[in-house]
Amino acid sequence: MNQITAPTDGQTFEGEIATYWFDGGILVSLSKSPKRTVANIAGNVALVKQITNNKRAPLLIYLADSPVPDKETRKFSTEQLPLIYSAMAMVSKPGLSKFIMNILFSLKPPPIPMKTFTDDKAAKEWLRQFV
Repeated sequence: MNQITAPTDGQTFEGEIATYWFDGGILVSLSKSPKRTVANIAGNVALVKQITNNKRAPLLIYLADSPVPDKETRKFSTEQLPLIYSAMAMVSKPGLSKFIMNILFSLKPPPIPMKTFTDDKAAKEWLRQFV
């Protein structure tokens, strides 16, 4: 997987845990590494709602290594997902996204369509059905 950087020729949005931009109707998220907390997830949800005008969007997320969040944060994050995203494609080095999916959704399935990828072209292709 190549090093991904935010585009310099379009609008980007900076948050504490990610940088966002749109790519053809798909919201793209470049993850940052701080530990996720209820507070920074709540701030991120507010940012995403602002970016999307309160419309659910398909998300392509480039995962970064970050500390495993506590149980309360994982629960909160899972509850927020369907409010802001219609689907989520996670792109990461092999193993990382599967590990995160296992942590977040070990007890019940994800609340929105989710898939993990090592190739962002395949991820975008899959997400197009949700645009």
